[in-house]
Amino acid sequence: MSTLLAERCVACRRDSPRVTEVEIAELGREVSAWQLVERDGIPRLERLFRFPSFVDALAFTNRVGALAEAEGHHPALLTEWGRVTVTWWTHKIRGLHRNDFIMAAKTDALAAESGRDTNKPVAVKTDEIVP
Repeated sequence: MSTLLAERCVACRRDSPRVTEVEIAELGREVSAWQLVERDGIPRLERLFRFPSFVDALAFTNRVGALAEAEGHHPALLTEWGRVTVTWWTHKIRGLHRNDFIMAAKTDALAAESGRDTNKPVAVKTDEIVP
């Protein structure tokens, strides 16, 4: 079980420290199915979750939204037929904070409760990405 699951998000300020490369490597082991991506010069954690229908994808999106509200830390969510892309980063520091890894672990736990395989990363073909 992930130690991150037992943690709660802390309030971040603009001067809160970003995680270091060493911390990213250490924390990344607990959320190994997540990809480290960079958009607009900002590192983020991202994961695609697949579902058998739009209804299932939407239900998962709503569960992630409820978790985000409870923790006070909110992701970017893209809900499509049969899939949800979840992206975590800390807006105030324009980078990654420990909170993002905590929330990635908690998102994995929600997916596991939904019957999704949380240990298997999903590759996205470039022709599936809509600009």
